[in-house]
Amino acid sequence: MAKGADEIERGAGAIRNAYIGTFPKTALILGSGLGAFADKLENATDISHAQIPGFPVPTVAGHAGRLRIGKVAGTALACLKGRFHAYEGHSPAAIALPIRVLKALGVERLILTNAAGGLRRDLTAGSLMIVDDHINFSGQNPLIGTNDEAVGPRFFDMTHAYDPDLRDRLKKAADSSGVAVTQGVYIYCLGPNFETPAEVRMLAGLGADAVGMSTVPECLAAVHCGLKVAALSVITNLAAGLAGGMLTHAETLAQAGNAYQQVERLLMAFFAGLTD
Repeated sequence: MAKGADEIERGAGAIRNAYIGTFPKTALILGSGLGAFADKLENATDISHAQIPGFPVPTVAGHAGRLRIGKVAGTALACLKGRFHAYEGHSPAAIALPIRVLKALGVERLILTNAAGGLRRDLTAGSLMIVDDHINFSGQNPLIGTNDEAVGPRFFDMTHAYDPDLRDRLKKAADSSGVAVTQGVYIYCLGPNFETPAEVRMLAGLGADAVGMSTVPECLAAVHCGLKVAALSVITNLAAGLAGGMLTHAETLAQAGNAYQQVERLLMAFFAGLTD
């Protein structure tokens, strides 16, 4: 067994040992300040990331580091409460491994959430944005290195990185639940610093609508191994230079918390509309 395949199987095996039952076809990764949604899962089983080989333990406030498996709105769901980021020192390959483990367990679709800064003046704190495309501005990619064809192809198409059907389902869920959403392009920067005003002007000029420090590595790993992906950004602030005041992670968590009820309503309607 190849080293990569062995790592995937060890992680999947640990989860199979801790969870009895059919693993969900849908997975959700919760971004900064959105961890409370995991508490909506019924009849849930909790597995600490520390129990799963290859799963890094998050070090950032607002990311608990726990896999919760249960049901929400009638849909079986595997929920990662907390994610890990390249700026914590994790390699891109380490960020990809949990996605591949989920795939090995039978996951078919991955829903990503994140906190992001608005690059348009109308994307103020509390706005929700369905990601319809992304720009990888990090200079990193979790797929660099030897490719395992058993996981995914060396070269693969990203035309529909964010699945059109899942995006449409998110929009319909927003409409049915009375939650205002916009759609746009998310640009990924490494962090951990927030961007400078000059960088913000440049990123907006590149065609991005929101900026953050996550999501893209997971999307790349997921599309590579055949998962359908959707993503939702919670805008926690206008990016530097677009509004007064200093940017802080505490503000990010606070504003994500303020928007949480809207996110919960949208996600509950979305998961209620899935067939499994």
